[in-house]
Amino acid sequence: MPPIDRLPPLREVIAIHGLAAKKSLGQNFLLDLNLTARIARIPGDLTQADVLEVGPGPGGLTRGLLAEGARRVLAIEKDTRCLPALAEIAEAYPGRLEVIEGDALEVDARAHLNGPIHVVANLPYNVGTELLIRWLTPADWPPYWQSLTLMFQREVAERIVAQPGTKAYGRLAVLAQWKAEARIALTLPPEAFTPPPKISSAVVHLRPRPEPAFPADPAAMERVVAKAFNQRRKMLRAALKGLHPQIEAKLEEAGIAPTARAETLSIEQFAALARTLG
Repeated sequence: MPPIDRLPPLREVIAIHGLAAKKSLGQNFLLDLNLTARIARIPGDLTQADVLEVGPGPGGLTRGLLAEGARRVLAIEKDTRCLPALAEIAEAYPGRLEVIEGDALEVDARAHLNGPIHVVANLPYNVGTELLIRWLTPADWPPYWQSLTLMFQREVAERIVAQPGTKAYGRLAVLAQWKAEARIALTLPPEAFTPPPKISSAVVHLRPRPEPAFPADPAAMERVVAKAFNQRRKMLRAALKGLHPQIEAKLEEAGIAPTARAETLSIEQFAALARTLG
């Protein structure tokens, strides 16, 4: 396949700038630019959108997004070693790439973006889940983003899309699917990265629901779900006993057997319980 742009291949960029991936930063660089362009196409047409990218590293996905026509990319990078390589990309795509040096958990990205906004990122493994939960639990809903296209370890991706009654089903699945439609859009083998991780990775695509799938106060929902799965092997009457002095009666009021376990409850049942407990 022809190259996606006139910049050097990523292996060359990494060699020139001495960008060996750091385990402490959760880095695994995706080198196949045709693959990064494929990921950039998952959200759909980005020509009229701003894109937030977290942890661009040497810029493989950044280049994919820009080559596929993203109006503008805001890239937040903690590793100062990567900044010269990203500056070269900004020069090749004038006015379309802004790079902020910093921690994505601390930077207010919204102040630098204009809607519509999509988030597309090969997330550093050590902060990926926390960032996802933050994007799913803003103060107001619907959120500022139109979609999330995020790469995770495959095990995490499967937890996001898991169904009730499965081993992978837990807090992440309930919160994600209550607020958004989630699917695994692409699976990647370890050899697609440098250094190769020990397990496969997967790209999850989420689109926000106009409102949560079932009515419930967000704080109550998050509290119930977290408590239920914190001791997932216990019956709910035991796992949730700290939430209400008459927890068995509250479970029955919500139509849930006190002897049920968290992994068997549907998202609708969790919402009903959250409403009952207030």
